[in-house]
Amino acid sequence: MNTTSDGRRVAIAGVTGYIGGRLAPQLLADGYTVRCLVRSAAKLAGRDWSDNPNVEIVESPLNNPAALENCQVAFYLVHSMTSAAARYADEDRTLALGFAQAAKTAGVQRIIYLGGLGETGPNLSEHLASRREVESALASTGIPVTVFRAAMIIGSGSASFEILRYLVERLPIMVTPKWVSTKCQPIAVRNVIGYLAGALANPTTTGHTYDIGGPEVLTYRQIMTIMAAELKLRPRVIIPLPFFTPKLSSYWIHLVTPLSNDIGKPLAEGLKNPVVCRENSIRPLIPQNLLNVQQAIAAALVKIAQHGVVTNWAMAGPIPGDPDWAGGTVFRDSRTITVNAPASSAFRAVCRVGGGHGWYAADWLWKVRGWLDRLVGGPGLRRGRRDPERVGYGEALDFWRVTGITRDRRLALRAEMKLPGEAQLEFEITPIDDTHCTLRQTALFQPRGLLGLAYWYSVVPLHHVVFRGMLNGIQREAEKEIP
Repeated sequence: MNTTSDGRRVAIAGVTGYIGGRLAPQLLADGYTVRCLVRSAAKLAGRDWSDNPNVEIVESPLNNPAALENCQVAFYLVHSMTSAAARYADEDRTLALGFAQAAKTAGVQRIIYLGGLGETGPNLSEHLASRREVESALASTGIPVTVFRAAMIIGSGSASFEILRYLVERLPIMVTPKWVSTKCQPIAVRNVIGYLAGALANPTTTGHTYDIGGPEVLTYRQIMTIMAAELKLRPRVIIPLPFFTPKLSSYWIHLVTPLSNDIGKPLAEGLKNPVVCRENSIRPLIPQNLLNVQQAIAAALVKIAQHGVVTNWAMAGPIPGDPDWAGGTVFRDSRTITVNAPASSAFRAVCRVGGGHGWYAADWLWKVRGWLDRLVGGPGLRRGRRDPERVGYGEALDFWRVTGITRDRRLALRAEMKLPGEAQLEFEITPIDDTHCTLRQTALFQPRGLLGLAYWYSVVPLHHVVFRGMLNGIQREAEKEIP
């Protein structure tokens, strides 16, 4: 690590998340050295900018002063979200306090934080109240904190955008909670990045709090109408009902959109609060072209159509360690096939699994399994994938998560569907020569109790259809590349 103090070196906590993953390349383009504080460096391995010579990747907890040494400014973009409001609020407050103390010890001169827009007082949702607590925690050691408060962020892959898009796409008639009449001032993700990056170049923003939003104040109902028009869909029929609670809303969001009710509940709670800028003092300080809602939605849909989604909501958060396959009962289904194509072709075919491409065989069975998973609170298949060709460590592939990737050699996936046990799916490629390779596909399952045993034996008869079919499909896909 470079130990020379440099005003152009900034740290980002939360760089693997939705905003952090977009802010880092912008700061690099602006000429800054970016220190990325991460739980696992592997989560940045697939980013186009991670091998930039001005990137410093540090694996460290947030309360470690050494990770912040020689950084004058630190961005704090960390936010946890679970179904138990008290738990995520406590965790966020603890993390922020630890980070603030570490920053103080390391000599950081300024912290920049992205929080949530909303009214103050007792009516604030627990989700937004937690954001306010984080603001206070970051300022607790006396370091000046620049706070930006944003409402709905519209951008390809954001949680708010995905909720909106899926509701409008899937429901021509919507029976909705009464929050569809709540006023909101959305902001395009490019404008959020513009404010965060612009604050570095404008020291007068130090220690101040700013509301940031786009040029329009609309209800969620009006935003849905704009989304339908941009998707070239008929106007949606929206019927608000007063008895929808945040908990019911979260289940509704879970069933229709890719987001789980763990994330849906805090978001739904926040929708009860009007989120409108009370002041616009940031605009003359960091001038930029603010996109309206129609422009922001159109830009996001273009990115999706062009497979240009840089980050999405599912990329953030910790990745559990691999289960201890050495202990207890572990079932294994391993199959091998020879591929008449180079290892690179086989690897590319493997990396196309999931999302719109499907799983090469018995897609109807995968869809049934996805629906069953959604019904019991799992992610199902709706998370899809960020890019149709490329995958990176930590990314979601439907109801799997990438936990290991070695180019042209290996892809390991960990199951995140609801299961009575732990499951992993691994693909290993071994070159034979320049034009041939072997592909080994291994499914591992460690059951929990009798229910786990019953689950494994109930699905074994389907393995020949699903796993053998997948292996053959990958072989065909790889060999299609050979003239």
